[in-house]
Amino acid sequence: MQSHPIPSSTWSQTLVEIQSFIDSEAREIEAAFNGKTFKDLIPLLEEKRAKVKANGWWTPQIPQSAGGWGLSHQEFGQVSEILGRSPFGHYLFNCQAPDAGNMEILHEFGSDYQQETFLKPLLAGEIRSCFAMTEPEYAGSNPTQMGTTAILEGDQYVINGHKWFTTGADGASFAIVMAISEPQAENRYQRASQIIVPMDTPGVKLVRNLPVMGDEGDDYMSHGEVTFTDVRVPASHLLGAAGGGFAMAQHRLGPGRIHHCMRWIGICERCFEIMCQRAATRQIGPNRVLGDQQTIQNWIAESRANIHASRLMVLDAAAKMDAHGQYGARMEISTIKFFVARVLQEVMDHTVQVLGGLGMTDDTPVAHWFRHERAARIYDGADEVHKSRLAKSILKAYRPISSK
Repeated sequence: MQSHPIPSSTWSQTLVEIQSFIDSEAREIEAAFNGKTFKDLIPLLEEKRAKVKANGWWTPQIPQSAGGWGLSHQEFGQVSEILGRSPFGHYLFNCQAPDAGNMEILHEFGSDYQQETFLKPLLAGEIRSCFAMTEPEYAGSNPTQMGTTAILEGDQYVINGHKWFTTGADGASFAIVMAISEPQAENRYQRASQIIVPMDTPGVKLVRNLPVMGDEGDDYMSHGEVTFTDVRVPASHLLGAAGGGFAMAQHRLGPGRIHHCMRWIGICERCFEIMCQRAATRQIGPNRVLGDQQTIQNWIAESRANIHASRLMVLDAAAKMDAHGQYGARMEISTIKFFVARVLQEVMDHTVQVLGGLGMTDDTPVAHWFRHERAARIYDGADEVHKSRLAKSILKAYRPISSK
């Protein structure tokens, strides 16, 4: 990802302006959200998105040549942290998952037809998309195993399969579907392809929005279960080369993990503020507040240190990715993925505990995040997978040469 040069003083001021925008405009949406659906908020969301466009902040992760802001991974990481302070931040800037990853894939691998038909309206914020890879019948930690197939018949692919946790499928205009199209390939990493499937194609069915900790959500804030039954799409909807689906998935996951981690740090910072405000003002007795308790002081101190450590680790990983590509930052990406996910869970849990009964309600955004971000330790590679990968990489340097 190429960055346009921004003087440090200007960049610092820009970050301050973005945070001011999120802390005012996005919180106005949060206040309106309680008890309503995402669809109810569309007019208000579009009003705020227009302001983002006017400020030149639109689609920050996409190069300027394609109509984006053109930030580097490190710069976008800093912006992503600020956007993470609100459940609506990334949507307002048109860089929400899975659209952000789909934009990047279409920009890099899409044909002229695919970019004109699917990428252009996605960049403009006129439509949304989804990414269908995970399947209920197979372990998500092994994306080379899947049951969905795409058989080429003449000039069409015929797709059959079952997907779930297809984020934002509700209301999406199209899906990028991972399916086995080259089952005979000797290399198991070259059997799957990515194919663009309009969601209104006959045979595509949104079965349901999965209840996540009791919350089904809707539209962008949902995770769909989707079936594909004899779905036919033109062969021109194949993204990149046949059998190149796994490589493209890995290409999007590296930057995506940095984006997620910085978003989680933004959530941590917002939760931290809510926790400290409550601890400093909640009376527990004559002239005593929650913050006078040593246990809560420990939580506050540890949370501050862990959030700061997380930020430095993620920005370091982003800088290495900018300099050497994601394969030059593989160890750092695995490290931040499980480390920051753990910090997120701890900070959210401490915040709920300090809030007490208030923390169980939707009167603050903490309960929303608590429901939806427990998955941070699972998606984009479970903690255990990243820890194993990191340990194996470290141990290579210590093995005798004969055993390497």
